[in-house]
Amino acid sequence: MAKTLMLIVNPRAGRSRSLAPLLDVISLFSDAGYLVSLRQTTSQGDATRFVREDGAAFDRIVCYGGDGTLNEVVTGLMSLPAPPLLGYIPGGSTNDFAASLHLPDQPLEAAKQILNSPGRQLDVGTFNGRPFVYVASFGAFTKASYSAPQSAKNDLGHLAYILEGVKDLSTLRPYEATVTADGETFSGGFLFGAVTNATSVGGLMKLQEEQVVLDDGLFELLLIPNPKSALELQALLRSLLLQDFSGDGVIFRHVSNIVVETPESFPWTLDGEYGPGEERIEIRNLRQKLTFLL
Repeated sequence: MAKTLMLIVNPRAGRSRSLAPLLDVISLFSDAGYLVSLRQTTSQGDATRFVREDGAAFDRIVCYGGDGTLNEVVTGLMSLPAPPLLGYIPGGSTNDFAASLHLPDQPLEAAKQILNSPGRQLDVGTFNGRPFVYVASFGAFTKASYSAPQSAKNDLGHLAYILEGVKDLSTLRPYEATVTADGETFSGGFLFGAVTNATSVGGLMKLQEEQVVLDDGLFELLLIPNPKSALELQALLRSLLLQDFSGDGVIFRHVSNIVVETPESFPWTLDGEYGPGEERIEIRNLRQKLTFLL
């Protein structure tokens, strides 16, 4: 019996809309003995629907697109009782998760790696039950992740997020919250919060590779409290400029379960896409939940 592979493609992802490299990818998969079924997304939610409706019938699912496309595919896989192996060909403008995995940025090279991979089980997060791959965040610059125009993302990459985020500076305000992380509680006003499983988030936050293990059942939690004095502000700016999150201006922890309670809901992003907030958010790490072909 022939092996089967569903290739999900977001044709609008990335700096170039040319899908010519994917012809070589399809040829490579076919030569390796796979019967390839190509699915192109035309609107949000398509990738999740493709996987939910037909994914169980395939040996492997490979997606080409950005972090948002990968999020949709993972959401579909999480609904299947026995999800197939997942391959990722990064085609977006930022590709934070791909950078953490050191995936090739050339589609054909990424496809070769998928074919040769024995598979690796990685953690997946849930945000009040909704899956995410590598980050859930709120506060400063968060809105930029989903409000930056696609054309700007294609042309400017992560700079688009920064430029969009600058627009928020005039209205920068702390978000009141109580965050409980593996039994430790932090309360007050926070300018930014992120629960991540990646070394890079939107080009704005960089973590050392030794700080991030993608299959250990732990997230990296970063909270930026609202500075109450000039000294606290100076410490915060130093931490952000040097990307050093061990100082007094920030809170940084390795945790598996987080509960965020707020007097009023505010928006989040999940893997760079809009996530509606609620007054109580529970974020869980599902250790080694899906098998990725890396």
